[in-house]
Amino acid sequence: MPEYDNENRGVLFPNKYKEDGDKKPNYTGSVDVQGEQWRLAAWDNTSKNGVKYISLVVSEPKEKEEVEEEVPF
Repeated sequence: MPEYDNENRGVLFPNKYKEDGDKKPNYTGSVDVQGEQWRLAAWDNTSKNGVKYISLVVSEPKEKEEVEEEVPF
């Protein structure tokens, strides 16, 4: 079976940490652009004319913080 190619594809999931009234995105996810991973955030919106749309922000991925544990001696 050939390996699945995720290049130039992305995914958004409902944000389970979103609460009513806060500014957190409604959806979060990632997208692969030519082999490089990017973060996605999306918000449900309504235009002045009443047309529903989704606004999107693409940003660099967060680097995982390295946590150094202190070893007691």
